[in-house]
Amino acid sequence: MRKAKPKKRVILPDPKFNDQKVSKFVNHLMYDGKKNTSYEIFYAALDIVGGKMKDEEKSPLEVWKQALDNITPQVEVKSRRIGGATFQVPTEIRPDRKESVSMKNMIAFARKRGGKSMADKLASEIMYAFNNQGGAYKRKEDMHRMAEANRAFAHFRF
Repeated sequence: MRKAKPKKRVILPDPKFNDQKVSKFVNHLMYDGKKNTSYEIFYAALDIVGGKMKDEEKSPLEVWKQALDNITPQVEVKSRRIGGATFQVPTEIRPDRKESVSMKNMIAFARKRGGKSMADKLASEIMYAFNNQGGAYKRKEDMHRMAEANRAFAHFRF
């Protein structure tokens, strides 16, 4: 699209917590347009988190938000071709993309995880991310490490 930027779609907040971030997460979690199923999975996962982390003074929703913040990357590397050579150029990530990347990573690593139901897998990934562990946190650390290693090519930024 060359002319105007497309308009941002307004995402309605979720029914239980009245939070837009939850709706975005559920939209990423959704398969085949089954939004009710993904809401059930998400709410069940938060119930599991609430049950397992009783000693925390935070609510399950706050735990989930903190977990997302813990796995949100600040920089990423993008391939840039210059003079026949391809360089991995570290670039900062836009705020909306940061949020999207962290949600997608959490869901992807929850799906890979062993467990009975998706709610169980998601709950355990949320708890691991809250404690700065797990696959999604490792992915963030790897992204930061790659950006640090390729810092010499930062002047090729777009």
